[in-house]
Amino acid sequence: MRRLFIALILLFSYISSEACTNFLITKAATTDNSTMISYNADSHTMYGELYYWPAANYPLGTMLDIYDWDSGAYHGKIKQALHTYKVVGNMNEFQVAIGETTFGGLKELHHQKGAIIDYGSLIYLALQRSKSAREAIKTIAELLAEYGYASHGESFSIMDKNEVWVMEMVGKGEFGKGAVWVARLIPDGYISAHANQARIQKFPQKYKDGGISSDELDKIFDPKVVAVYAEDVISFAKEHDFYKGKDKDFSFSDVYAPVDFGGARFCESRVWSMFRQVNNDMDKYESYAMGFDLGNRMPLFIKPDKKISLKDMIAFMGDHFEGTKMDFRDDPGAGPFGLPYRWRGLTWKVDGVEYFNERSTSTQQTGFTFIAQGRSQYPDPVGGILWFGVDDSYFTVYNPIFCGVQDVPKSYRKGFGNMMKFEPDAAFWVFNQVSNLAYTRYNAIAPLVKEEQSKIEDKYIKSINIISEAATKLYKTDKELGLQYITDYSTGQADKVVEQWKDLYRFLFAKFVDGNIKKTKGREFIDNGNGRNIPIYPDQPGYSEEKYKKIIKETGDRYKMR
Repeated sequence: MRRLFIALILLFSYISSEACTNFLITKAATTDNSTMISYNADSHTMYGELYYWPAANYPLGTMLDIYDWDSGAYHGKIKQALHTYKVVGNMNEFQVAIGETTFGGLKELHHQKGAIIDYGSLIYLALQRSKSAREAIKTIAELLAEYGYASHGESFSIMDKNEVWVMEMVGKGEFGKGAVWVARLIPDGYISAHANQARIQKFPQKYKDGGISSDELDKIFDPKVVAVYAEDVISFAKEHDFYKGKDKDFSFSDVYAPVDFGGARFCESRVWSMFRQVNNDMDKYESYAMGFDLGNRMPLFIKPDKKISLKDMIAFMGDHFEGTKMDFRDDPGAGPFGLPYRWRGLTWKVDGVEYFNERSTSTQQTGFTFIAQGRSQYPDPVGGILWFGVDDSYFTVYNPIFCGVQDVPKSYRKGFGNMMKFEPDAAFWVFNQVSNLAYTRYNAIAPLVKEEQSKIEDKYIKSINIISEAATKLYKTDKELGLQYITDYSTGQADKVVEQWKDLYRFLFAKFVDGNIKKTKGREFIDNGNGRNIPIYPDQPGYSEEKYKKIIKETGDRYKMR
């Protein structure tokens, strides 16, 4: 009970600030035989921008400064690799991509004096040093052992053009250096997800069953290996009284991050909401997702009833629990216009009783979001695409950024604006203008934004294979010309979308100013016929009859005409 209580407190703390969502799709589970992982980087202090590191060589003995990804605090120095690979956002030039979600874990394991590498640094260090998902896992394990782990519990999605893995870890606190961790391969044809709750339970522990420990990392590239784990992941738990059972019954999640009401309702619910859209057997986990039947845990991975497309993934990332018992567009907090967002904190108290807001996949505090797609039929620089957007994943546009690009779009570039400096040409601020306007009259404005979004994304999806074939031909003939082609396409399209979104904001603001709704034909406003830029009288739809009835119920005859 003590550890469950601690985990609940930690969960509330972490999902309030660092609550993210990852969906993982293997090759045989997709419509186009690609691998995919997605990531909403949700934080109230994160600025949405597209990172970029060119490939580089360094002299022996070069040291690298490590700064905490979340806070910017300086942690120390580590040895730089002699050669680092090109990275754009969360994907490198070899189609390796990594995402994460924070789950916290046991309080006793949170603080590790002298640890240098935080979870964010692990991501980008691994991307710069790895040519495959398996090599990324090996790199992470070695960095943890050498430099310690300076963060709390994390789940990582790690993919390349052929495989998709989940890796979960929690630090050793003051009991030792580094972390305890487990990585699982998602079987081809299956899908997985994680959302701020550790999900790996039992795992193969013997080589003959596909499991190896960290003292056998030389075997990690054996395709028969489907699970890798810290050699002391079980013994450490036993030594410090976190676990007393048999080794064969050990469950990483149940020991280091036991699920509770918050873990289910705020975190596993997002996994369930996606799973239920592709597998008809998910209704049996509804009560669990709502935080009640905690013994009926969902599996780490499931087989979908249908193959999943990029368009499906975009929809998953914008989910608000629509069509479930957790759909919150019609409770009083939704306001008169059915808003599926709630301003934080995540929990609130009235008369000493604590209540909560639902926490869906799509949320207002997203810094950036992506869907990484690996395609083995193309050369690596062309095959990997980071479908990248900023701000709320429901309202963003996912732009195709080829992993071999030599530059990033100016409007998405790191340092172009920040959370404390409004930059009118920065993608993050432009998209926030549109989404925040949509929040004011959601049921009327959101459909117009979604219509514009779909036009752009559908055009991308229809043309991306043609672009990829052309880029491949160029790349095979002249590598530099091929790389320039995908760079010009990626940067040009993304910057163009920002200009389109500026136009959309100007149109929407004029159409819905002061609560009126001006009549339009397409993007043109309809005037009153006198040629003096005076609109025909606007619609003033007010609220729904149901909302008016609620007002009457709460206020009685206060507003009754007499």
